[in-house]
Amino acid sequence: MSGTKDKAKGLANEAVGNIKQGVGKATGNDKLRAEGKAQEIKGEAQQAVGKVKDAVKKP
Repeated sequence: MSGTKDKAKGLANEAVGNIKQGVGKATGNDKLRAEGKAQEIKGEAQQAVGKVKDAVKKP
């Protein structure tokens, strides 16, 4: 997978994670908040991987 795809997937996961956290907070659902936080962290990691891949490709 290319760095750009990793970064895009990471952004998507981070956004969905933030939404889940917000819904979980609004409804008092701690499980949903935790899932959202985990997904946000996953997204951040995917973005980091994408940045590294892009950096490695550049001469």
